[in-house]
Amino acid sequence: MVTAITKNIEVSVETSYQQNQSRPDLNYFLFSYRITISNEGEFTVQLLSRFWDIFDSHMERRYVEGAGVVGDQPVLAPGESYQYESFCQLKSDAGIMKGHYNFKREVDDQEFKVIIPEFNLIPDFRNN
Repeated sequence: MVTAITKNIEVSVETSYQQNQSRPDLNYFLFSYRITISNEGEFTVQLLSRFWDIFDSHMERRYVEGAGVVGDQPVLAPGESYQYESFCQLKSDAGIMKGHYNFKREVDDQEFKVIIPEFNLIPDFRNN
């Protein structure tokens, strides 16, 4: 698990290679990731959007951005957490993801970026 804290918002990431849903013979490698976002600050915040920078070992880079996460724009009061799971498909068996979320403080509508820490997408068989 990797974790980063930006402006009192903690983002933790856990990953898992989905062997049963991957097709290495077709250069299709599926990874899941679970993200936990915790509001450690004193203000209620809302996640507005996300930006991903995805890079695989075939030197392919792609960017993904959009509103919210998994169809949701969660509001987190102080001390609250939000967790979601999503997937990433790569053409190789190793890659890296990183990015940021755009948040808004509800008290004054101030927007700010929260770092999503860089994390590896590597199957267990590559770690041996």
